[in-house]
Amino acid sequence: MTNSTDALLERPLTALIKADRSPLSLKEYRSGGGYRGLEQALKRLSPEQVLKEVTASNLRGRGGAGFSTGLKWSFMPRDSEAPTPRYLVCNADEMEPGTFKDRLLLESNPHQLLEGMAISAYALGAEIGYIFLRAEYSRAARHLQRALQEALDAGYLGNNLLGTEFSLTIHLHTSAGRYICGEETALINSLEGKRATPRAKPPFPQVCGLFGQPTVVNNCETLCNIPHILANGADWYLQLGRGDDSGTKIFGASGNVRQPGLWERPMGTPIREIFEDCAGGMSTGYQMRGFLPGGASTDFLLPEHLDLAMDYDVIGKAGSRMGTASLIVLDDQTCPVAMVRNLTHFFAQESCGWCTPCRDGLPWAEQLLSEIEAGRGRMEDLDTLAWQCRFMGPGNTFCALAPGAAEPIQSALKYFREDFERHITTKGCPWR
Repeated sequence: MTNSTDALLERPLTALIKADRSPLSLKEYRSGGGYRGLEQALKRLSPEQVLKEVTASNLRGRGGAGFSTGLKWSFMPRDSEAPTPRYLVCNADEMEPGTFKDRLLLESNPHQLLEGMAISAYALGAEIGYIFLRAEYSRAARHLQRALQEALDAGYLGNNLLGTEFSLTIHLHTSAGRYICGEETALINSLEGKRATPRAKPPFPQVCGLFGQPTVVNNCETLCNIPHILANGADWYLQLGRGDDSGTKIFGASGNVRQPGLWERPMGTPIREIFEDCAGGMSTGYQMRGFLPGGASTDFLLPEHLDLAMDYDVIGKAGSRMGTASLIVLDDQTCPVAMVRNLTHFFAQESCGWCTPCRDGLPWAEQLLSEIEAGRGRMEDLDTLAWQCRFMGPGNTFCALAPGAAEPIQSALKYFREDFERHITTKGCPWR
């Protein structure tokens, strides 16, 4: 752990994290400036001023969509006649394959999340919060429970926070766990004890969400940025980014790279810097063929895209999405057909079954990919897969699960079509 002011200003999310990643106690978190942002919000600013500061910071959601956090908050009614209670929900149901950024924050610095939730709830007029945690994150659950008790004992949660009129209760909810719970309305249904299926929108959760009340759902990493914005100001946060997007981001890399892991870098950091300087490049004997830039539900990019900046708009213009900013690297000794089939198997299992293109289309796509991988495919199967990707695309499904699942398939057909054709013509997988 470091208390360096420069480090905290350059890497606010991770500068306090210890080398062994053991959780920070309340004392350790406070010694690094923890809960300063909450004190600033509660004692010096009105809820409207907090909202204005977050909006001015241009913080965009870190769960993958990249939507403006301040704008999202502004949709919740907060006037004197607005319905109560209002809810704030932290989405910590991190199940995107290749993504583990929230786990680092939850396990190593749980108070940062609690402070972020307290400030956010104050701005929203929400007096009840939930942390919707993936069931497999048992270590994070233990550390969060301890942090919740420490914060309650110290007056950072509970009644009359820091002697003010604002009160907040935060509940830790360990979910049964489904990938679909990454979609906020499916998460809300699950939190209510219902089947985890997405809801029709409108109405949006900010108006009619948990138990029919106004609700905001934010990703864990998004909420962890809030204390630093309040403590250091929106102007400081805007200057952290290297491009149009502000702040820092926790970037990840997995696959056959020398140093798989996580690193906090400014938004707009070139992909090459993450891949070569942080992840150390490819492991000995391997060459990069492509990569998924933002977790498993994004389109492949190629080595020629390494000099692109990692921000939402730049990656979008290149034909993919930044998503969770977690690189999954495809090497020259891994079969791209097998890789895509494996990802499609995951998405097919995780479909909630609510709409036909997802419920039936994903298992069908997995079946075709399995046949191609085994050497039993036909050339016309490739056209069928391309048609399926269009059928499962945006606007044809109830939520974004199937469109996201189609992205690695459609981009693999675009960039690695010769590999698919080789499986068919040689009647087997060349990598076996």
